[in-house]
Amino acid sequence: MYLSAAASGGGSSFTTILFLLLLFGVVYFLMIRPQQKRRREAQNMQKQLGPGDQIVTIGGLHGTIVTIDDDAATLEVAPGVQVKFARQAIARVLPRPEAEEAAPVEEPTVDDVETTVVDDTQKKD
Repeated sequence: MYLSAAASGGGSSFTTILFLLLLFGVVYFLMIRPQQKRRREAQNMQKQLGPGDQIVTIGGLHGTIVTIDDDAATLEVAPGVQVKFARQAIARVLPRPEAEEAAPVEEPTVDDVETTVVDDTQKKD
């Protein structure tokens, strides 16, 4: 009687342990791993910052980096107004204006426009 109850209880505990391991694996792949990837990308972005980069802080402040050191960055938020932020407070880097101007828009020339000539000199009866 006791022997059969102990044998069935052992299978139940194995199933519980297997379920907990499976649950931990799902949590790791859905939550922990993507968060680590985002943190690595943010650190790489912050390492590549330099003077002249236009950035946005985590608080939404837009500015241009004037100087940057190991743990802080000085931003110019308006002409003559400089503020100092922690390097980790930089959320993203805005694209440089030169990149947008590098691809000029071609305007159509006279040769590109098709013309149609209509003869209005003929009279209708």
